[in-house]
Amino acid sequence: MAKRKAENRSFLDKWEAEYLFTYVKDKPVCLVCGVNVAVSKEYNIRRHYETKHHDKYKDLDMTQRSQKVEEMKRSLVSQQNMFKKATSQSEAAVKASYIVAAEIAKSARPFNEGEFMKKCMMKVCDLVCPEKKQAFSNVSLSRNTVADHTCDLATNLYDQLMEKGKDFVAFSLAVDESCDASDTAQLSVFIRGVDSNLCVTEELLGFKSMHGTTTGKEIFEEVSKCVTEIKLPWDKLVGLTTDGAPAMCGKKSGLVGMVREKMREENCAGELTVYHCIIHQEALCAKALKMEHVMTTVTQVVNFIRAKGLNHRQFKSFLEECGSEYADVPYHTEVRWLSRGKVLNRCFELREEICQFLETKEKDTAELREQKFLCELAFLCDISSHLDALNLQLQGRGRIITDMYAAVRAFKTKLCLWENQMMQGNPCHFPCCQSIKAQISTTVFPCAQFAEKLSVLAAEFSRRFADFDAQKCKFELLSNPFAVDVENAPTNIQMELIELQCNDTLKSKYDAVGAAQFPRFIPDTMPQLRTQTAQMLSMFGSTYLFEQLFSSMKMTKTTHRRRLTDEHLRSILRISSAQSLSPDIDELASKKRCQVPGLGTSD
Repeated sequence: MAKRKAENRSFLDKWEAEYLFTYVKDKPVCLVCGVNVAVSKEYNIRRHYETKHHDKYKDLDMTQRSQKVEEMKRSLVSQQNMFKKATSQSEAAVKASYIVAAEIAKSARPFNEGEFMKKCMMKVCDLVCPEKKQAFSNVSLSRNTVADHTCDLATNLYDQLMEKGKDFVAFSLAVDESCDASDTAQLSVFIRGVDSNLCVTEELLGFKSMHGTTTGKEIFEEVSKCVTEIKLPWDKLVGLTTDGAPAMCGKKSGLVGMVREKMREENCAGELTVYHCIIHQEALCAKALKMEHVMTTVTQVVNFIRAKGLNHRQFKSFLEECGSEYADVPYHTEVRWLSRGKVLNRCFELREEICQFLETKEKDTAELREQKFLCELAFLCDISSHLDALNLQLQGRGRIITDMYAAVRAFKTKLCLWENQMMQGNPCHFPCCQSIKAQISTTVFPCAQFAEKLSVLAAEFSRRFADFDAQKCKFELLSNPFAVDVENAPTNIQMELIELQCNDTLKSKYDAVGAAQFPRFIPDTMPQLRTQTAQMLSMFGSTYLFEQLFSSMKMTKTTHRRRLTDEHLRSILRISSAQSLSPDIDELASKKRCQVPGLGTSD
């Protein structure tokens, strides 16, 4: 060991001319054959030169040797640059392949679309930049490559989510289930986590194919597996949002009951807050109006017009001849939230044209011309329009639950106002009702009946959103902490809340940035308040994400792609649903790039 320390292992400049060696990346490299020597010792370098190249270069004098060394060094640099360029081109081709695979997944296209895209790329390249044809040709977009890259991208996103999960101080789950084109039940789990900086991450946590039954126990096992795999502690789970199905909401054998039991087993101190999707409940409230007979009549009329091709063509021609503002009537689809209002409004606007067309087909239009029916149709049109407007307010990704609750509260207040105005015979916020009321006798228009329906609707909203009303104090802590009554706040945050409300600097910041951005400015000296805020920010208010996800699923796994594997479907949907995360294509490409053959080694 002492001898090795004493030896001089540094490369000497004179060895270049004497032994035709140079020093590259901490290794002595032979300029003649390109072999590198493992240990920088003169003995090893001299032995290599004398055994391999001495006879060829022994007659050169020092000047000639120096010239030869410079020539060889230039050749080596040129070779290295060529390798670097080849590596760069190879990595660019792999990156391009990943980017195209991601776009194919996002657009729900089949994997073999990559081959079609490459054909198009090559034809464009021939016309625009023929000198780059080889570079485009190197981009692999075969079906298998696109499928493999899709799985790689999804795995990378999941790894990023797992890494982010380590910093979550609170998280909530949203769970829903739907069947795909092959009648396989697909269970989806979204997570909404908040980290120590109060930044929100909302992503798909798990997508599980359930080929058997979908009982509460089986759903719980899959959800539990998702939480365990991402290594999240149960005591940080604060909220669970479902679609209200019995298998989800059962207090004993349902998902909710089993999650609560699991949290008790884990000795979790916090209480799980459970919500039924706000948007689902808003849609269910509309059923309290009990005006299905109007909707049934409208649906029958629309189906008569659109079900047969001849009737449909003739109706469109009839509207064109009449110079109508509208060209057609849309179908009503029960599962589409906004379909009801659109169909009603179109039929109300075209009520006269529809009656005239039906009469040409010798259909009875007496019911459609009745004043009572027209009044009910007008009222249903107007209230459906108001409900659709609320529905649109509640839709969207990344919505804060307090904003959604505020929209519902505002609608309940509007219902009280509309009820009072309707009782007074003043439907000023119901344009269709105003239109009909102007055409018929004021005494005939049933203002009292419609006021009663508005009262019933308001009562239904209060009943269905009672669980949200119970959280009003907590919601105010997030939406406007400066207006919260400290005495009504939880005792563990009262002291910090007083400090916050008395801080003029923080009040100015709240006024400047608004409620949505303010939580990030709550100082670290108020840990209880930050924790409470993180828990509120993590709450899901609706299962809107699932409506988007299941729409993508139906576009992806169609009757023509029923053999799509569970893994590939899961990967595609993870990519298409990603919002706060993006695949690290540079990292993936660096692992996949073509390897440049290395140089040999010698002792």
